[in-house]
Amino acid sequence: MALNSLGRTIPDSFAGSKLIPYQDPWSLMPHTLRATRPTKRIPHNDRKVLSGIREAIIASGLKDGMTISTHHSLRNGDYVLNQVIREIDALGIRDIRIASSSIHPVHAEIIPAIRKGVITSLECGVNGLIGELISKGELSCPVIVRSHGGRARALITGEVGVDVAFLAAPCCDDYGNFNGFSGPSACGSLGYAMVDAQHARTVVALTDNLVPYPAVPVGISQSVVDYVVAVESIGDPAKIVSTTTRITTDPIGLQIAKHAAQVIESSGLLKDGFSFQTGTGGISLAVAEQVRGLMRRGNIRGSFGCGGITGHFVDMLEEGLFQALFDVQCFDLKAVESIARNRNHQEISATMYANPFNSGAVVNRLDCVILSATEVDVDFNVNVNTESNGYLLHNTGGHSDTAAGAKLSIIVAPSIRGRLPIIRDEVTTITTPGETVDVVVTERGIAVNPRHPELKAELLRRRAPVKEIRELRDEIYELTGVPRPLEFEDDVVGLVEYRDGSIIDVIRRVKE
Repeated sequence: MALNSLGRTIPDSFAGSKLIPYQDPWSLMPHTLRATRPTKRIPHNDRKVLSGIREAIIASGLKDGMTISTHHSLRNGDYVLNQVIREIDALGIRDIRIASSSIHPVHAEIIPAIRKGVITSLECGVNGLIGELISKGELSCPVIVRSHGGRARALITGEVGVDVAFLAAPCCDDYGNFNGFSGPSACGSLGYAMVDAQHARTVVALTDNLVPYPAVPVGISQSVVDYVVAVESIGDPAKIVSTTTRITTDPIGLQIAKHAAQVIESSGLLKDGFSFQTGTGGISLAVAEQVRGLMRRGNIRGSFGCGGITGHFVDMLEEGLFQALFDVQCFDLKAVESIARNRNHQEISATMYANPFNSGAVVNRLDCVILSATEVDVDFNVNVNTESNGYLLHNTGGHSDTAAGAKLSIIVAPSIRGRLPIIRDEVTTITTPGETVDVVVTERGIAVNPRHPELKAELLRRRAPVKEIRELRDEIYELTGVPRPLEFEDDVVGLVEYRDGSIIDVIRRVKE
């Protein structure tokens, strides 16, 4: 066991791998080459279209103990992972590791396969019931949660080797060119799949829209796709959208958005060339709406918006408020429609978006990012992975990537959620280190990280409701009481990996 720099106890190893305790956001440097995939040559005019997923699994050589991946561009509407696991189980293959970009509540169907030993570990973001059951010790399946940039890093460095990537391909030809722009399951950007396509040893494209060659524009090319399988459906694009992609109408949320916009305006960053990202929470989108109004009134022309893109950002692009959108994942159908027709709405890979170990990620050029939280502590550390009951219920997404890259990272959250305080002495799980969080905004006030005395002074000059973060905590505790500490068993059931591969926290089994 070792203590990392945030005081979290980290085991020496987990699931057979030696661990590196987190030290700081910047100093860990890689000493490895980029991983690659086997060189291949296929016969002239060889056919790639196979009869079904089962034939593709057999052709790929998938065996016990190997690793597969899928992407989550269809989010809770994804049908691919469940179909693939069904066939793997039917073939009698066991001890499979899933290294998908994320799994969602729709994938609860694979729980019996975990219980049977078909799936024995997860290296991906986990949203929903599977994470809850792992937290309770009801599923034995070690999990490693990575940020979007951290996952790209892990695949590219070879830390995670994917044997077979099964990639949903909304528009695909018989030689393996595909994109996400059209077809009944169009999901827009395939930013996460791009990394898998380049680094998996075998790539299978699954499509419900097989079109005549060539499928253009080419998002992922025939040169990296080994097999093509036509299936009845790869997913339901209507379920890309969740309630968290709509602007809040709650008065508390709108008050928070107003405070956050005041912070941005006071930072001096809101000028021509401004770059911006929000999360998908309703409050974050309300901040975007406030910023939109400020940009209009100031005749400000921004540089780019990035991340998961919503229709709200599409509107800002078309209004001329941004020059371009960098899109790693479309968050609603308006964004899907936009990326298919607008050259300034640019599809990007997860490595270009946020990988810390390349020659420059987009997050490094961000002026401001708006992020959510389930908990924040008095050192500005943020939890987005677990709820206050200790259950692993959420993916990291790009949270720690954008906080590290942006000049100004702002956390927006109501001070109380479900009668529990959001700002507290200690968070249940650290996802994003306080060293990369600049401001915390609640409806009760604005807390500025002491690393930014000039921003704090400017906010005070503008009569903004600035408070010390401990003052905010005390004010909230007076209403909620001090939360009782959760009780955990000693068993570590999961890891939260920082974007550089070090371990920022662990997830322990909750004592029931």
